[in-house]
Amino acid sequence: MSNTPTERAPETDKPQRHFIQQIVDSDIESGKWGSPGDRSVVKTRFPPEPNGYLHIGHAKAIHISYGIAQEFGGTFNLRFDDTNPVKEETHYVESIAGDLEWLGAKWDGEIKYASDYFDRMYEWAMELIEKDLAYVDESTPEEIRSMRGSVEVPGTPSPYRVRPIEESKAQFARMKNGEFPDGSMVLRAKIDMASPNMNLRDPVMYRVLNAPHHRTGSTWHIYPMYDWAHGLEDSIEGITHSLCSLEFEDHRPLYDWFINAINTERDEPIHHPQQIEFARLAMSYTNMSKRYMRELVEGDHVSGWDDPRMITIAGHRRRGYTPKAIKDFVSIVGVTKFNAVMDVSRLEGAIRDDLNKRAPRRMAVLDPIKLVITNWGDGGDESRVEMMDVINNPEDDSAGKRSVKFGKELWIEREDFMIDPPKKFFRLGPDREVRLRCGYWVRCHDYETDSDGNVTTIHCTYDPETKGGNNPPPDEEGKVRKVKGTLHWVYAGDCVNAEVRLFDRLYNAEKPGKATGNHLDDLNPDSLVINTNAKIETSILERTPDEPDWVDGIRRFQFERIGYFCVDRESTIDAPVFNRTATLKDSWSKQNR
Repeated sequence: MSNTPTERAPETDKPQRHFIQQIVDSDIESGKWGSPGDRSVVKTRFPPEPNGYLHIGHAKAIHISYGIAQEFGGTFNLRFDDTNPVKEETHYVESIAGDLEWLGAKWDGEIKYASDYFDRMYEWAMELIEKDLAYVDESTPEEIRSMRGSVEVPGTPSPYRVRPIEESKAQFARMKNGEFPDGSMVLRAKIDMASPNMNLRDPVMYRVLNAPHHRTGSTWHIYPMYDWAHGLEDSIEGITHSLCSLEFEDHRPLYDWFINAINTERDEPIHHPQQIEFARLAMSYTNMSKRYMRELVEGDHVSGWDDPRMITIAGHRRRGYTPKAIKDFVSIVGVTKFNAVMDVSRLEGAIRDDLNKRAPRRMAVLDPIKLVITNWGDGGDESRVEMMDVINNPEDDSAGKRSVKFGKELWIEREDFMIDPPKKFFRLGPDREVRLRCGYWVRCHDYETDSDGNVTTIHCTYDPETKGGNNPPPDEEGKVRKVKGTLHWVYAGDCVNAEVRLFDRLYNAEKPGKATGNHLDDLNPDSLVINTNAKIETSILERTPDEPDWVDGIRRFQFERIGYFCVDRESTIDAPVFNRTATLKDSWSKQNR
């Protein structure tokens, strides 16, 4: 029978569940981890290594793992994979925990550490040696690398592969006690040197590293490799669904092999979690390598890990991004098994959407030029000041209005005036009339310049019948006067001098480093422009009732006609500093076509 429109399945508004949700749904229904239907058994984790700051790609992993636990009413662990003491610092632990809190990912119980489980991992490694499934290898790193072969060529067994069990046990204990120099020997799993999966060719489980650990001090002289430690940490914590990015898919057989090897001939098997991989987040005009980010910081190309141009979560927070915008962006990216590059403009769009709804409006002039109303004193006191009602947020009626001072001398943007304007320039020029937003209509009749020809002052007259920026009444002949330009302004007699930092994309290239092999060659020289003489209305100095209760305490605004800005952490009442979060519209594509 043909599939006519009347025979189609009924449509539903229920969103399709992504593949991880479907797997968990099936596990709950079958009772894989507990009683059938018990959703609370779901347990996930986020396991960062504390060797740097988290970046925007980690936000996706965090929201997926935390989101699954939250959806099913399960638990979520924050665990630090601190198995490499040379690169790890307590500072990074603190920054990562702070990032999760800011994103709204609340972990259950105390923070966990891989180092909490070093004793148990060591005992299990000894068990594998006793089962003849692991051995101590004294080959050099170069020799081990050579013996692994290649994708086309099988590996070559190490001469130490047949080492007697008791000898390997004794050597492993001596390794633990610090009797050997760094890199002199390793503990390897005995699996299959001919396996087509390179990860199964007798992988290294431990290496000798006589370095102090930020938590355990000098107790240990051997440290576990990631592939050995990762699954065991998950097992100890009772993780049900070990969610990780797609590059670990080829490591999953090893994840399972280690746990199965421990459970071989074991009366009480240890817990065996399920590893599930998803596509990681990759974005254009960014580079998420920690090594490259460290180069940027240590080479003084940026001011630090939280520089607002950095792809780190801390950088986005300082730039004024909101947790909601990042979560919305992650939702747009979706959860799939297919790697793809997301255009960074989608992230920029997410923060515009959020701030457009919530950010209160303020008027600021970044590159000020003086505008003097020459007829302001006609028939009265030219020093008088009028109060203008200005809407705080047209997207939120509850935000109300504020009163802004207006007087004889104002500041406007230098780019809003041209001596000889082109045809489609609708702003101010000689004998041109414009609307000053919520102020008056003004017409330029003169201007002053300095010795270099730069305009220093603009002289205008105002129309008293246009207060609030309203249209004037028709003239006696019924003709209606019109203007096409509306400018923002700041009253010169009551404004704040501020530093405004205009941040843009750190890289000019969609794929940094692709052309030359060095990402530094693609740095955008205009990624930071600082205006030190910006003029901003005084209402911005103190929090006002129309401002949202930002959960992170960072004050955010839309500077009218300019963009979205936030107060920087270095800002003070006496020396305010604002960071541009985003422009009002995406002008990057047009500029860089």
